Amino acid sequence: MQDKPPHPEDPARQTLPHAQLGGQEPGRFRRFRLTVVEGTMVGATWESSADRGSVGSHPRNDFVLDEPTISRFHCELQAGPEGVTVRDMSSLNGVIVDGVRVKEAILRGGSLLHLGALVVRFDFSPESNQLRISEQTRFGTLVGTSVAMRAAFYLLEKAAASDATVLLEGETGTGKSQAAQALHEASPRKDRPFLVVDCTALPSQLLESELFGHERGAFTGAVSRRVGAFEEAAGGTIFLDEVGELPAELQPKLLHVLQDRQVRRVGSNVWQKVNVRIIAATHRNLRWLVNTGGFRADLFYRLAVVRIVMPGLRQRLEDLREVALAVLASLGASEEQRHALLSPEVLTRLQQWAWPGNVRELRNYLERCMVFEEAPSPSGDTNWSPSATGFPVDLSVPFTEARRQALMDFEHRYLSLLMETHQGHQTQAATAARMDRVYLYRLLRRHGIKR
Repeated sequence: MQDKPPHPEDPARQTLPHAQLGGQEPGRFRRFRLTVVEGTMVGATWESSADRGSVGSHPRNDFVLDEPTISRFHCELQAGPEGVTVRDMSSLNGVIVDGVRVKEAILRGGSLLHLGALVVRFDFSPESNQLRISEQTRFGTLVGTSVAMRAAFYLLEKAAASDATVLLEGETGTGKSQAAQALHEASPRKDRPFLVVDCTALPSQLLESELFGHERGAFTGAVSRRVGAFEEAAGGTIFLDEVGELPAELQPKLLHVLQDRQVRRVGSNVWQKVNVRIIAATHRNLRWLVNTGGFRADLFYRLAVVRIVMPGLRQRLEDLREVALAVLASLGASEEQRHALLSPEVLTRLQQWAWPGNVRELRNYLERCMVFEEAPSPSGDTNWSPSATGFPVDLSVPFTEARRQALMDFEHRYLSLLMETHQGHQTQAATAARMDRVYLYRLLRRHGIKR
């Protein structure tokens, strides 16, 4: 069963459920059950009590399968509007559903999951649970009336009242930075510093100095002592943005801070006590990174005391108008502009767009609309009109040629938007699109898109 590990893909599309599930009332989800029916653990069973659950050999999983062919974090199941979805966490032996190897699939009652040497049956339970949601439709600068967003607000509100370490997960542009800022402002530490450290912005040595500080002469260029972010944020909050990119050599040092609340500056033998709250964010799936050896399991669990997944815009399209109004207000749009850019006709069309860049992409789009005083296509196609639907079809062109042209058109639009969203950063763009970086480079060159 020891297959070659699949090509690394980062399944960062996980979101909270946002609508009805199987006829349930909004905010309710049907419970589900897993039972081992073949293999060394026949009879082992687990029933969900929340809308998601993880399966693997690591003892911190919801359903622990202590079997050599099971990865530490093998797969995750999540209830949503279309049913219960299983996602492979880049496990060594993969996930096979009813005979088909999948990365992600919606399960039906009675589905058989081959996980390593075990066969697990999936069944729905007759009971359903109510998803905990906030009564509020705003948290800081984040807005939303959807169940998905109010579920996130509920967790954010609970986390704000505590001093627990928080891990914010979600796609690029979903508002993780705004959530971190709002968490700080709603916490007892609100009158103390809020410092942001971007884990992608600096090489390893400089990032170590940024976080922990250094003594004079600790390395070339260290002409004076420097206090690191953990000391500088005394009494406040430090926000580690894109913590999934933290170099391997710095992960044990961050783990030490989380465990013992003390730091040691580069070039020093003295430990300094620190009093800070830590909030981290990533667009990566850290369980996937743990499986592939890119992130320490113990560090993941120290960070994920409270784990909150920010839903993508396409998972809460009912919020689009409200989010757009908030964005336009922040851009200083007039009432006339707001009315023109969010007319029912335009709004209907915008709700058909996938918004891969989420709220950040929506903001860029609305700002572009204000510049050109019209509502062009979100893809940047200047020939788009709000009443247009789908690709134009020319029946005079042979089917194979029409399909080839449609594919080329899609690739060009997708890649253009992808690079715009990630500001030309190829590695980040490839990760978000779940594609090989070399393949992305070839596509960009083929379409003549500036890199």
